[in-house]
Amino acid sequence: MAQNFLYYGGNLDILRCYIKDETIDLIYLDPPFKSEQNNNVLFAEQNGSRSKAQIKAFEDTWRWDQGASETYHNILAIGENDMLA
Repeated sequence: MAQNFLYYGGNLDILRCYIKDETIDLIYLDPPFKSEQNNNVLFAEQNGSRSKAQIKAFEDTWRWDQGASETYHNILAIGENDMLA
């Protein structure tokens, strides 16, 4: 199996068609994905009521910006170099 290879498609189809059974030990997904929300950690007061305190845990918003474009083109370049080697 080639390293640094990106498959596009449904995960079950890709796993069944391209990945040997003994290759995968664990797949971990942590949904939700692309919820377009900022997710916060909320704290509770000692009496159990909701605290006003919170911290941003992660941002689940995505946009095609300069950073995404550069990353995309870098991945394509790495893939092309591996294919030529």
